[in-house]
Amino acid sequence: MQSRAGLSLLLVLCLRVTAQYVPANDSSTVQFKIKNFGFDVSGSFGGLVGTIQFDPANINSAQFDVSIDANSINTGVEMRDNHLREFDYFDIKQYPRIHFESTRLSAGKRGDYLIWGKLTIKNVTKEIDFPFRATAVPGGYRFAGSFSLNRKDFGIGGASTISDKLDVSLEVLAKIVKK
Repeated sequence: MQSRAGLSLLLVLCLRVTAQYVPANDSSTVQFKIKNFGFDVSGSFGGLVGTIQFDPANINSAQFDVSIDANSINTGVEMRDNHLREFDYFDIKQYPRIHFESTRLSAGKRGDYLIWGKLTIKNVTKEIDFPFRATAVPGGYRFAGSFSLNRKDFGIGGASTISDKLDVSLEVLAKIVKK
């Protein structure tokens, strides 16, 4: 009997460690804000896909591997969006996806975490880190965080009227993968 209970506990622990989630694109937002001629320009991206392994009880096994569709850029102005898809900005024909892969996580206060990872835009990869909050929801987690980056570090745009600083905010609903 004792070995049967031990085996059951081992199986439960293994299932917890390997719990895998996928981002729910329709219930997630990837938004950005940048100044152009001193005015805030906001927009968003869609096409969020990837895999997320997350267990607050075993943060060392956590892994985020997600990307967005660069073609989905939406600032609410079609002419501007088309320009942002071109070579000088996101060059979506050559680089259709923006990719993030975590390298480690650390836990803070209950539900607060810090994530480090590699962000790749236009085949340029930079290390970034940012705080996020994880909230359990039925069937998954809601992750919310924000960070800033220098657009020129990724070869995005050359116009001097645009700020170098780009602010990004994320709210990702991740649902458990059903097997």
